[in-house]
Amino acid sequence: MSEAEGRGAVLTEERREWGAIEGRRPERGHRLARHSLLLAGRSLTKTRRNPGLLSDALFMPILFLLLFVYLFGGAVAGSTREYLQYVFPGVLVMTLLLVGMLSTGLSINTDIKKGVFDRFRSLPIGRSAPLTGIVLGDLIRYVVAACVLFATGYLMGFRVETDAVSAVAAVALSTALGFALGWVNVLIGVLIKEEVIVQTVAFLGIFPLAFGTDMVVPAETLPGWLRAWVEVNPVSYAVDASRGLLVGGPVAGPATATLLWSAGFLAVFCPLAVYAYRRRA
Repeated sequence: MSEAEGRGAVLTEERREWGAIEGRRPERGHRLARHSLLLAGRSLTKTRRNPGLLSDALFMPILFLLLFVYLFGGAVAGSTREYLQYVFPGVLVMTLLLVGMLSTGLSINTDIKKGVFDRFRSLPIGRSAPLTGIVLGDLIRYVVAACVLFATGYLMGFRVETDAVSAVAAVALSTALGFALGWVNVLIGVLIKEEVIVQTVAFLGIFPLAFGTDMVVPAETLPGWLRAWVEVNPVSYAVDASRGLLVGGPVAGPATATLLWSAGFLAVFCPLAVYAYRRRA
């Protein structure tokens, strides 16, 4: 059998497998959801076979927490213990944003360059399913990063001053914003062909959002121009909501604003990413 015939046989077999999965061909929305979940499983399989893909989710939370607490704690709050209670909610939000923003687009860019998406296009699946599957599969990175951060914070002395439900809500809210902004990185990964440039553009894009908040110091201590940015930065709402959920304070207003911003990012950048993918395809 020639190489071309071998590839044809493989593609035929894959079409049969997807045809079996399709069954009686349910409605389009249901099909897209099923295909996205199946491809999310593929992403999880890749992670299980190569645990090194979780290295940023494992080490980034520890690095950020140690750096901020012991570098700024004494100067800002006079006590690393008090500063840990202040900075932890912000580090939670920033970590989940960076974990999603710095990996998803790169993974998509790599799969496109290796021709994996060419095979997907030969299968009877929704055109947006490969993108959605990778984004959903990367949710495991959020879970790992959050668990590592809370474990490190607990060892350093951080304590949740509300309750367990509120702590889970803080993680969920931060993940929702990270998931929505992750589609910005998906768009970058589809549009830009070079992997290094994808990482650079993603980091430069997320930097003013993640650090332009009152995460490290109170907004009242900032110069006027920077304080103005902090007050309109959507990530600031997530930091305030997370702080309220973990250590006490206003929650309803910041949480509502965070969800609205997340929905807005998702409504804008998800269709743009799918459109760009179809155009590139």
